[in-house]
Amino acid sequence: MDNHQYISQLRTTITRLVKKLRKESATGQHISLTERSTMALLYQHKALQPGDLAAMEKITNQSMSQILNHLLQLEYITRTTMPNDKRKIMIALTTEGERILLQVRNEIDEWLARAIEATCSKNEQELLIRAIIPLTKIIDFE
Repeated sequence: MDNHQYISQLRTTITRLVKKLRKESATGQHISLTERSTMALLYQHKALQPGDLAAMEKITNQSMSQILNHLLQLEYITRTTMPNDKRKIMIALTTEGERILLQVRNEIDEWLARAIEATCSKNEQELLIRAIIPLTKIIDFE
């Protein structure tokens, strides 16, 4: 397999896996991948400003505003004006938003664990574990 073919096959496989994982959470069907990712950032950081969320997601402030409006409508986030600066708004997950995020993660993890157990040998499972490091390096590449 030449280099270009391997790169193309890797891209296609990762894309298909992401789509498959997304479908394996009945709870997460009504929220987009970027909305899930935004919720995960809020879970990790507790509270962030909209501009910081947009920068972390590498999307425009306008796109983030649409995402936040949808999450607010679903009651998964809160918007709080900072007492010392009324122009600054902090976004945080609600208890329901956190519950939904964790439920989606759990549904996907359970499916993935079953799929790996059913389809991969012990050697293949070890190979998947070893692949996490280089895949993470690729994700972090700017």
